[in-house]
Amino acid sequence: MTQPLATAHWQRTVGEGTDRCTLSRVDQGWILVGYAVWRVDGVGSRLSYDVRCGPDWQSLSADVAGEVEGRPIKLRLAHSDEGWLLNDVLQPGTQGCTDLDLSFTPATNLLPIRRLGGVPGEQVATQAAWLKPDLDEIARLDQIYERTPGGQVQYNSPSFSALLDVDTSGFVTSYPEGWHGWVDEG
Repeated sequence: MTQPLATAHWQRTVGEGTDRCTLSRVDQGWILVGYAVWRVDGVGSRLSYDVRCGPDWQSLSADVAGEVEGRPIKLRLAHSDEGWLLNDVLQPGTQGCTDLDLSFTPATNLLPIRRLGGVPGEQVATQAAWLKPDLDEIARLDQIYERTPGGQVQYNSPSFSALLDVDTSGFVTSYPEGWHGWVDEG
């Protein structure tokens, strides 16, 4: 049984593109189902994605399919005791990565944010399995999410920091130099 809780809609703030993702409760945890469309230098790309999580918001697996700049994409990402698998190939350095970060969408920021408490100063430090922008490999990406006094979330990784506006659902509604959006509840 699937119970939709919220749907996020995003518009790219750099270049053309949209993304729409629905968060639903399922029998064994949570699922994010989304569809991203964008253009770079006049060339279109489109990807559908679904990310499955346990009841504790830990990422379990994902499927990504579509086309990027004319190249067909069909990916299966799965967590194992040894690390993350990309189309059944173990990705080096991903052992212990509990979150999945899909580089092309802000949707997967929701997962660690849902584990973050509401008190300013609370933090979630996570090791994410990051599907890199070329979509050919997964790498470890250390991330810290911290609740700020204004209800925003400070995101930090070794190469990027941003103050994120977040809806009560946990979806990011403003991702500087990337996305701006809104959320429909229920």
